[in-house]
Amino acid sequence: MAKSKKRRKSKQASQISWGGQASPGTGRFNLILGVIAAVAIIGGGVYWWQGRAAHSDFLNLANRGQAALESVENFLNLGRSHLAPGEGRAYSTSTPTSGPHDPFPTMPGFYETPQPPTKLVHALEHGMIVLYYDKPAPEVMEQLKSWASLYTGLWDGMVVTRLSGLGTNVIATAWRKKLELDAFDPEAVAAFVDAYRGRGPENPVR
Repeated sequence: MAKSKKRRKSKQASQISWGGQASPGTGRFNLILGVIAAVAIIGGGVYWWQGRAAHSDFLNLANRGQAALESVENFLNLGRSHLAPGEGRAYSTSTPTSGPHDPFPTMPGFYETPQPPTKLVHALEHGMIVLYYDKPAPEVMEQLKSWASLYTGLWDGMVVTRLSGLGTNVIATAWRKKLELDAFDPEAVAAFVDAYRGRGPENPVR
């Protein structure tokens, strides 16, 4: 009798669950999580590779356009002081490259509407490049948009903004620098961007 009692106890003990067992559906859920993680890693890798390829293509353009840097105009330093909040400034040109400016710069990016010159000058002081366009050809517009997304740093980014009256041309400006050509030349503009981006007087990073 004692013997069979012991056997029953042993059988009951073997049925005790100590946790850690997969509940129904757990394996499938883990598989789904694994697939999502793999897709995210692959997607991130593709995005990184595309960014490197775009940067490499841009530098190739810049290398081929070095001769155009001889056409860059240099301007006097008209000051770096900040205007009072809301205060305007009448610059002597529609594409100013220095002078008193708004306390807050235009952020890097592509803009379909003209940006305030006072904010653009502050962006130049930061080391950003400002590209002005009006009615470029569709392929040029796409190129400008891709360039704007390529460089987005606060101290070495790019602002692409509309300026009425340019027609199909594009004007490139940096702090105290300007490149204006009779027709848009991607190699020349890329060379200008690479030469002066990130080299503003407030915080040079290149």
